[in-house]
Amino acid sequence: MSVKRISQFFNPQSIAVIGASNNPSRPGYIVMRNLLQGGFNGPIMPVTPKYEAVHGVLAYADIASLPQTPSLAVICTNKQTIAGLLSELAARQCRNVIVIAAGLSSEQKHSLTQHCKALGMNLLGPNCLGLMIPHLGVNASFSHTVTRPGRLAFISQSAAVCSTILDWAEHKDIGFSYFVSVGDCLDIDFGELLDFLGRDARTKAVLLYIDNLKDIRGFISAARAAAFSKPVIVIKTGRTEAGAQAAFAHTGGNTSSDAVYDALIQRAGMLRVADLRELFAATQTLALHPKLLKVEPLCILTNGGGPAVMAVDSLLQSSGKLCELSDETLAALNAVIPQSEAAANPVDIFGDSDPGRYQQALKILLEAKEVENLLIIHTPSALAPSTEYAKIIVDTVAQVDSRRRPFVMTNFMGENAAYEARKICAQGGIPTYRTPEGAVGAYMHLINYRRNQKHLTQTPESIVDELAINAQDTQSAIDAHLSRGETYLSTHQAAPLLAYYGIDTVTTHIATTPSEAAEVASECGFPVVLKLISPDIASKSEVGGVVLNLNDAHEVEQAAFAILLRIKQTYPQANIHGFSIQPMVPRAGTHELRIAIKTDPQFGPVILLGEAGSALDFSQAAVALPPLNMNLAKYLIASAQDKGVLKERTLPEKVDKYRLCALLTRVSQLIIDQPDIHHLELNPLLATQGQFLVLDACIEISHYQRLAHRKRLAIRPYPKEWERSVTLKDGSQALLRPIRPEDEQAHREFDESLSKEDRYRRFFGEMPHFSHEQLAKMTQIDYDREMAFIVTRKHHAKDCTLGVSRVLMDPDNAIAEFAIVIGSQYQGLGLGRLLLQAAIDYCKEQGVASVQGTTLWENTGMIELARKLGFTVRRDFEEGTIEMILPLNNE
Repeated sequence: MSVKRISQFFNPQSIAVIGASNNPSRPGYIVMRNLLQGGFNGPIMPVTPKYEAVHGVLAYADIASLPQTPSLAVICTNKQTIAGLLSELAARQCRNVIVIAAGLSSEQKHSLTQHCKALGMNLLGPNCLGLMIPHLGVNASFSHTVTRPGRLAFISQSAAVCSTILDWAEHKDIGFSYFVSVGDCLDIDFGELLDFLGRDARTKAVLLYIDNLKDIRGFISAARAAAFSKPVIVIKTGRTEAGAQAAFAHTGGNTSSDAVYDALIQRAGMLRVADLRELFAATQTLALHPKLLKVEPLCILTNGGGPAVMAVDSLLQSSGKLCELSDETLAALNAVIPQSEAAANPVDIFGDSDPGRYQQALKILLEAKEVENLLIIHTPSALAPSTEYAKIIVDTVAQVDSRRRPFVMTNFMGENAAYEARKICAQGGIPTYRTPEGAVGAYMHLINYRRNQKHLTQTPESIVDELAINAQDTQSAIDAHLSRGETYLSTHQAAPLLAYYGIDTVTTHIATTPSEAAEVASECGFPVVLKLISPDIASKSEVGGVVLNLNDAHEVEQAAFAILLRIKQTYPQANIHGFSIQPMVPRAGTHELRIAIKTDPQFGPVILLGEAGSALDFSQAAVALPPLNMNLAKYLIASAQDKGVLKERTLPEKVDKYRLCALLTRVSQLIIDQPDIHHLELNPLLATQGQFLVLDACIEISHYQRLAHRKRLAIRPYPKEWERSVTLKDGSQALLRPIRPEDEQAHREFDESLSKEDRYRRFFGEMPHFSHEQLAKMTQIDYDREMAFIVTRKHHAKDCTLGVSRVLMDPDNAIAEFAIVIGSQYQGLGLGRLLLQAAIDYCKEQGVASVQGTTLWENTGMIELARKLGFTVRRDFEEGTIEMILPLNNE
């Protein structure tokens, strides 16, 4: 990822248009027109051998003739000329290029990508509309219209959607900080743009239109970082298989299940909308209210009962909440609404309300402490034009202190009578919608975004010490199977591997023939279950490969012969390994579940949860990305229930969801630790008496082929390899390890234990103790771009944090900023050296160019330690601080 190159791309000093034209039907004509009309202050240089001037601007016959090197070039010629033009631009030291042309084949795209890399070019496109930077007057696009400066950034793979959004935004007076059409994303992609926009002060919210993603891990890392600081709204196409194929044909890339994209978007803390209508609503809401809502309940003020009922229905059906008005507020409303003996939420002031009554009721609700979110619904009134009510709303809202002001939305119903009123509200900074349902839908976007953000910062319960897994023996067992050429492990072979991770499997015996099956069953005791073992048959029960309640040897032998006969008729080519015999487990009153691991070509391993059955695809399951902790496992279960793939049943005993969460975390850890597992299925998984028992399991394994261009997991898991025991100067033993989300409470206690002097040295001033949200960000980190090491030791049977070091890498991997703080009572134990050296070693492995830190001049201990470890130390007299710099990876 490179924020630096995007910053350069988005700050052009001069622009060349290659293929500029005076022909109105050519892209070069429109791009030149847009640039000239946009108000860009730098040189605009048309390049064409056909004209002496384009739009009255002197043209140059070729790139070599340009009077200066353009900082940005827009190529508007056909696809056959692109490679040669890129070479000519590179010869002039131009590094930033937009390619408009569409219709490139896969081979041409690959060739163009390699060509750009060889030349060191930064490419936006191809198959794109171009780029708009309104605050710089840059409209380097093939757009039919312009946009004004604003606080939203929009990134889209579809040029057609870009044009639609621009048209709509112009009508709604909505502006943009950046408007980027990325097209096929051959070079510049969503991840880099999110890294840039997440740090951009002008951008308050980001909107994405995505067909396909290429660098999944880079995207989710950048999206998570951006979503922590501002809303990120996504419309992702390809919800159906046919739609996914159409998206692939449109912009290339790979196709993955829509359910997996859903899991990614929620895991990153973004919000997904279903279609353009919802995207428009979200755009309008975010343009005028980009901040996170404080609370969820909504208050409704209306002059018509019917629309209010529509709004309430829509709100509650979307799992929203109505605000409860206080007795004081209700009394004040009753005093100004004489027709009503008892006001309530929704507050109906009736259709005969004049503007004065309207304003009085609005003031009461705006001043009510319990009203944090307010929807105002207005139907056309004969007493005054809708515009008059709109002006009252804008003026009354503006009079409220912005620090106390509720979030206000309006719905002016109708068309002709409502158009100007909606325009007045929009110009007054108040989101406005055509229908009650549309207003509530936009409001719920903000609520769902708030909920996703809360998911990001909830502290999971720690069960790390309870897992007691044996990863090394599991790997040894897998290696042994692979050495014998065994890639499909049925229940009896999978059971030992699962046992190493605390997953219980029913006792299973094996027989190769019907007669042997009868003998084995007799030794086990009856009743038994007989199951076919075949790697070629995914669902044994569908072909009669499972027979229950066999009560003697004869029944077992006859059932085995019958299974073989059925398989010979239906799957004559199937490879039969034999039979498994299991004791019959009572299943009455139990809940049968299914957990699976599937390896997606883009996302790597994903976890599926659903009901036991013959088939489990992504549409029949809730999906999550590993790694899971207890909180994330809880959300997976909730998602399965919301989706209807995990049903609440009337049983003597409910499924123990806590233990199910723990089981899911074990399965997650198994797939993290064992890269040779690419498919796993536990089906059925019997939930009974608070326990879980696997009745049937299969695991598919193969030697994991590490690919340089793709990480195995979409999200980097906890880097356990960095754990190590250390001996402190007092001779005591401690553990140095990366921080985990479960460490929040211990981190809070550590923060609260610091003396004022230590906090001042760490934060360069008086700092209040951290809130839950701040601590969550410190403990729930993205290991791909930041690291925090802690030293812990046991105190009264729980982990106590002694010190912390942090390094935060910039997206370019050029600089990592470090900071260290040691507990006031643990100084002098050598913790500073241990923690700083761990940070340095980690940055070296990550390929970071240099490690840098800042401290106060009186922090002599930190300064001396930095010198001993090779840092260059220099004093910033203006700031009164000490800068410490250590170059790394310079070879």
